[in-house]
Amino acid sequence: MPPTIQNHKARRDYFIGDIYEAGIELKGTEVKSLRAAHASIEEAFARIERGQCWLYNAHIQHYEFGNRYNVDPLRPRRLLLHKKEIDRLDGQLNAKGMALIPLRLFFNDKGLAKVQLGVGKGKNVVDKRETIKRKDANREISRALADRTKRRS
Repeated sequence: MPPTIQNHKARRDYFIGDIYEAGIELKGTEVKSLRAAHASIEEAFARIERGQCWLYNAHIQHYEFGNRYNVDPLRPRRLLLHKKEIDRLDGQLNAKGMALIPLRLFFNDKGLAKVQLGVGKGKNVVDKRETIKRKDANREISRALADRTKRRS
């Protein structure tokens, strides 16, 4: 099973609301490179233009045996969604501060490349600090509980 490419910055920088799964239109050498996990979606974002959804700044490296069939690693790629989903997304993205963020890039059970998209609202510095505090507190609680159970045994 090919590995999943994650966007680790997404949940740190955005409050994620609705999540959608979309197909992605790729060329042959891009699929081979993606199966080898030579891709990054850390800086990627999606946008709806003229009734279609597009993925920008997703970096899929050149396939090393691709020769002249390799394409631009940063080219915009069309995302395959139903018309109703695109209309729903367009309505959600019209709100101020909302963005369409790719969360992960993976192959499904049928071997098709998919992108998991999240509708996100950007966090400010205070929100990021609050998230870090909450994670630290939960970590301390789990450590204390683990120590307590070890002492009892």
